[in-house]
Amino acid sequence: MAINLDLNKVEVWHFKRGTVTAAALPFLLLQASVLLLFTTHFSWLGLGVCLASYFVRMFAITGFYHRYFSHRTFKMNRLMQFVAGFAGATAVQKGPLWWAAHHRTHHKESDTDLDPHSAHDGFGHSHWLWFLYRGSNSTNYELIPELARFPELRLLDRFWTLPPLILALGLFAVGGWHLVVWGFFASTFLLSNGTYTINSLMHTFGKPQYYTGDDSKNHWLLAIITLGEGWHNNHHRYQAATRNGFFWFEYDITYYLLRLMSLVGLVRAITPVPEKIMEEGRLNRQLRRRAEKAGKEFMPAKVLAAELPTPRV
Repeated sequence: MAINLDLNKVEVWHFKRGTVTAAALPFLLLQASVLLLFTTHFSWLGLGVCLASYFVRMFAITGFYHRYFSHRTFKMNRLMQFVAGFAGATAVQKGPLWWAAHHRTHHKESDTDLDPHSAHDGFGHSHWLWFLYRGSNSTNYELIPELARFPELRLLDRFWTLPPLILALGLFAVGGWHLVVWGFFASTFLLSNGTYTINSLMHTFGKPQYYTGDDSKNHWLLAIITLGEGWHNNHHRYQAATRNGFFWFEYDITYYLLRLMSLVGLVRAITPVPEKIMEEGRLNRQLRRRAEKAGKEFMPAKVLAAELPTPRV
């Protein structure tokens, strides 16, 4: 007799914002899979593959899932769009349409009860639990109509588990179990938790450079870990820009790589930061220095056009 068990109907934990079901078990096992390091040995090759896998897939999330699919800050052709979606899916963070739809909701409802990963509901919710809830499984195609019209992206969103499986099999073919453990399991553990820090920490730690009406902040260390996503407050101030590090000293590796890709025609129409946004940032930095010199705390306020310095020629 065939048994049809829907794991999404097996409730395991109940939280304020949702219910976690047995369907979350694969994710929990994936996080625990970092312990498979004890089944193999250390090697510089393994560590190198781990870091390379982390770097490439982090860029696929930050450059493609975030700055392209979620915010459309640059353009690419249809083939490159699919390649970008496939690359992002290897990070095991579901499909590009699911990712983009939820991220757009975050910006629309940032730090409110409708924000899918509001940090106001605690670290556990914003870091892990929010996407494990039963109600988070679906993709709202109405939020991403310009992407949902591509059948290949919808197919990729449905079968998002295939790209990471292909990556794991490829690593096994090249270097056996040793490289699978280092290049997939250990790397995915670091990658996923590095990415999640933007949801759980970037609305708690750091300093805001702009008034955004929410609790988004900038943090230099998280900008290193996430290849530039740590300039989160900048991003919330002007989401249409391809770069998150608005100023030269705000390193943004994702943006540098996208600029290189634009030079060879893989991407195009990169969106710059408007000068008025730059001037607003300069003004706020001056005000912060004055406040700190006077021993006062500085919080950015709305800046009117008349308050901005004269634009630089």
